[in-house]
Amino acid sequence: MPYRPAQPTGPFALTRTLAWLRLCAIAGQSVAVLVCAWWMQLGIPLLPLLLGIGLLAVFAVFAAWRLGQPWPVREWEAIGHIAADTLVLGYLLYFTGGASNPFITLLLVPIALSAAALSVRAILAVATLTGFAYLILLYRYVPLPMHGENTMHGGFSLHVAGMGVNFVISALLLGFFINRLAHALRVQQLEVQRVRERALRDEGILAIATQAAGAAHELNTPLSTMRTLLPELRREHAGDSLLAEDLVLLEGQVDRCRTILREMVALGKAQLSQEPERLSVAQFIHGCLERFQLLRPEAELTLELDEATALIALRTPPGLRHALLNLLNNAADASASCDSQVVVLQVARDTGWLRLCVRDHGPGFDPDGEPAARLGHSQKQAGLGIGLALAEATAERLNGKLIAGNIEHGAEVCLCLPLAVIADR
Repeated sequence: MPYRPAQPTGPFALTRTLAWLRLCAIAGQSVAVLVCAWWMQLGIPLLPLLLGIGLLAVFAVFAAWRLGQPWPVREWEAIGHIAADTLVLGYLLYFTGGASNPFITLLLVPIALSAAALSVRAILAVATLTGFAYLILLYRYVPLPMHGENTMHGGFSLHVAGMGVNFVISALLLGFFINRLAHALRVQQLEVQRVRERALRDEGILAIATQAAGAAHELNTPLSTMRTLLPELRREHAGDSLLAEDLVLLEGQVDRCRTILREMVALGKAQLSQEPERLSVAQFIHGCLERFQLLRPEAELTLELDEATALIALRTPPGLRHALLNLLNNAADASASCDSQVVVLQVARDTGWLRLCVRDHGPGFDPDGEPAARLGHSQKQAGLGIGLALAEATAERLNGKLIAGNIEHGAEVCLCLPLAVIADR
């Protein structure tokens, strides 16, 4: 699904609210005009009123088309929509009694809505516009015709009834649409908070990456020295079999460290080039598991992968393999804390998503709080608190999500990735 920037609040939310309100106004105005002309037999100018409602309907079609366009709605454009609605409402009020019409207070609705979504300058512009319309309608209007004998009493009754209907309409409109704007504002505040937390986390990850690059460069020299000295030590102590075995093990560990450093450099180059690795799901998963078995040979790993999912071709981005390895390592540590070595990896296709679920037989996440995926926060005594944070960052970069929770015998962490992003088609 293509990404489209959202505008949950501000001018866009106000313009969208006005579009719905405009539809309600067209329906309500049409019914009111027809009832007054045909049922109440009032001598109102029917043709000019229907013409005004028709112009509002044409503008409603244009506004609906505009809201479907990708470019953002500016504040001045929202004021233009309010001006169009105000002009049509003022036009209709001109032919139905002007300021003496009980529905004149509907001019306050645009001010109330703009106050919840626009700047102070825009609110003043809207208030000036509606105030100017009200001032004109005080002196220039077509009086409402009244019936026959009891004109004063009939006129007063009609006015009171109109005020009652106007109060109900205004209360419903303001309550409903201002609630929608307030909800949109709360959604935006939550989104801003999430973006800020994500920026802080990414900044921390970048700092760790910078330190890791410097450490890799500095570690290469002592590792090269140890790799040179270890064969000489083995030759000097060839007669000591126990020491020779330890030296062989140490030499293997040094070579493993050098391999890890080379992989870090290769991963950094791949990240800069942004060239994805083209593999099937089966090849990607088995490559990750081979690496994991080298790192954690004591783990009892179980793979659940069906044939249909295994054949899916992927454009594996740099960093996805390390995200999965982090989850597997966390699961192995969690199981080990409960004297178990069981780790389960389930790979499945769920409609348009690829789910990589890692389960352990550990203590699970804290039931009193959410699973921590914040940088520097770890539930393991010796943990650095970056495993889940890196996995979550990778998921978000691929428009995916990381879901963590407790199961019957431990915890489960699922890395969900959209196939539209990672599948090779």
